[in-house]
Amino acid sequence: MSGNVVKGPRYSDAELEEFKILIEEKISKAERDLAIIRDSYLNHSGNGTDDTSPTFKTFEEGSETMSKEANAQLAARQEKFLRDLRAALVRIENKTYGVCRVTGKLIPKERLRAVPHATLSIEAKKQRL
Repeated sequence: MSGNVVKGPRYSDAELEEFKILIEEKISKAERDLAIIRDSYLNHSGNGTDDTSPTFKTFEEGSETMSKEANAQLAARQEKFLRDLRAALVRIENKTYGVCRVTGKLIPKERLRAVPHATLSIEAKKQRL
């Protein structure tokens, strides 16, 4: 046995692979969303969206009413979300993904599917309030 065997409860390698795929998909989408936010922020003067995709056009039309500060805050939140998702991938590699950092118990799969970067169970989160 190698010295880096995780003690305590953990998800199986197959389950971790399932979460890895989910997280990688979320990272791809979050990166695309961040690019749209940044592009909208940088081109706030409005270069027209007639020849762009409907998704971008809708986003840009909505963002025209947003202040640059709100767009910057949105970008910062998206960057934090990406950092959290990438940290979750590291936990998958370490086989510690899905273990509550307070209780040491497995975080239910339903919670991880909804919030794949979660590091706390609902139980632990309620204790912090």
